[in-house]
Amino acid sequence: MQDTAQSIDQSLSSLEPDEWRARLEEIATQNGWFQALGNRHFATFINEKPTLLVTFETVQGIRALSRTATPFGFEMVKAQGWSHLCLVSDGDTWFRDPLIYGFFDRLIDDGFFEEFDRVVFYGAGPCGYAAAAFSVASPGATVVAVQPQATLDARLTEWDDRFTEMRRTSFTDRYGYAPDMLDAADHAFILYDPRQELDAMHATLFERANVTRLRMPNMGATLQTNLDEMKLLYRMLSLAGEGKLSEKAFYRLYRARRDHPPYLRNLMSRLDAEERPALNMMLCRNVIGRMNAPKFRRRLSDLQKQAEEGLFAPPED
Repeated sequence: MQDTAQSIDQSLSSLEPDEWRARLEEIATQNGWFQALGNRHFATFINEKPTLLVTFETVQGIRALSRTATPFGFEMVKAQGWSHLCLVSDGDTWFRDPLIYGFFDRLIDDGFFEEFDRVVFYGAGPCGYAAAAFSVASPGATVVAVQPQATLDARLTEWDDRFTEMRRTSFTDRYGYAPDMLDAADHAFILYDPRQELDAMHATLFERANVTRLRMPNMGATLQTNLDEMKLLYRMLSLAGEGKLSEKAFYRLYRARRDHPPYLRNLMSRLDAEERPALNMMLCRNVIGRMNAPKFRRRLSDLQKQAEEGLFAPPED
């Protein structure tokens, strides 16, 4: 494990795209294997045991979001000693490619997933769709999907106008409708902000007996980034890998939002939009009492002036 950690604990952020991919291939080959899957996809595997984390990521996301420009799951390998299978796409493809289907078919035929005590699938957005859709390859797996789409089949989701460039892509062939692919999972957790209307509509399509939908209101459109900034993503997946992730466990972790400025700013904006100045005053007082928050201090000053002018009744101290 120490040799594995040392080989992947390095930054690739200074490398050009071709060099980056070549170095990633080298790291994967040293510790497992690398497989090209056509022009827009490839897979890396880091071989440790007994837990396997399967992540779906994009080249752009890895290079932009990771400090070391390495796949998200590499951190779990270093911290937990887990194995890691990473499917990488160049751009948002939703991994709708026959080469990907064949890749998972071969893993199933080889009994690949049976070698691990626990398997966790993870992804966000289009990658969250893929995590749910391909989890069927490993019956009994745990799935954590952040803001996933259920499908982009226009016959079912014509109300989602965000991804019109994918309208000609088939979501009705193999590994197609993500909610149905969860039937074999032990449990799936779908994270979304109910105030993001289209995300919430997709989340509703995932309703199943073995699915828990975790609501994150006022967190906005970038849940994965916020979870990462609150240092919850690794902790949540660690619980999943131990078979301990639950709705109660998640919301215990999610209390960290109380100290997360983007969430607090969104909440303040929501209270402004709903014209609830007294409650907003209480929020601002609470925030400035716990942290340095100039924006909340200025808003509190404005609200106090409005209250003095008799525009609303301030909350009792």
